Amino acid sequence: MEYIKGLESYAADGPCAVTFGKFDGLHRGHRALVDKVKELAEKENMKSVVCAFDMNRQGMLTTAEERRLYLEGKAGCLVSCPFTKEFRELSAEAFIRDVIKGVFRADYVVVGTDFCFGYEKRGDVHMLAAYAGQYGYELVVIEKRRYQGRIISSTYIKETLQSGNIPDASQMLGYDFGVRGIVEHGKRIGRALGFPTMNVPWPEGKIAPPRGVYLCRAHVGGKAYGGIANIGVKPTVSEEETLGIESFLFGYEGDAYEEDVHIELLAYVRPERRFQDKEELKKYVDRDIANAREYFKIKG
Repeated sequence: MEYIKGLESYAADGPCAVTFGKFDGLHRGHRALVDKVKELAEKENMKSVVCAFDMNRQGMLTTAEERRLYLEGKAGCLVSCPFTKEFRELSAEAFIRDVIKGVFRADYVVVGTDFCFGYEKRGDVHMLAAYAGQYGYELVVIEKRRYQGRIISSTYIKETLQSGNIPDASQMLGYDFGVRGIVEHGKRIGRALGFPTMNVPWPEGKIAPPRGVYLCRAHVGGKAYGGIANIGVKPTVSEEETLGIESFLFGYEGDAYEEDVHIELLAYVRPERRFQDKEELKKYVDRDIANAREYFKIKG
């Protein structure tokens, strides 16, 4: 997949099918748009394009890099469009004229029913339909996906995630919520207590579920391992306030330092807490590990 930063860097070499949005989380609703764009592009032998508006907000479901990785193989081109003051103040018709046709030369525009664009969100699907003939594109509007009677949205998923309901959040995403990062050197306290762990800083700008212990699956060196993960600041052994995820994996015996890992959360176990001492910490972690062994059906 081609990855382009900025509309000015996109060089159209022919017509395309394109979809627009923030695509935070690339959830099942987003995937419906992306899948339709790919279908149309393959049918008409043209490029499929996802144009993602980058809002530079905190508390996102996916980082820009995660979004790119999730889109690999699902689109021909991902264009990252910074939501600058100039872009935000673009009129709705200018967006159609200068972006949809001027930049992308789009033959197909695929959006959801609530898509809005242009200054003060004055453009909507009705305006896109009204201008389709004038600017020479076909509009395809995709109905919203629902989960448990409610429209799937990034906001709904964030609410679910922050309540600790990992399975429902992952159902709406269409994949297991998790983080990617580089394993850092820790204080080796887990190793000293009999459960060596890998430490990964929480990605900047990414939303975090409640601090605590989770069942997890980690992908390291091309293999997947079940285990437990703690999201938090390790209050018993550290005074630092830097959020991270620390994982103990069943069957992993390598040295993961500097490795790029992907940790998927499966279920919330218990909240993070401060223990009286390391012995009490070890007792609780041993209990967490025993429960995880039962979940993954791993013999002790």
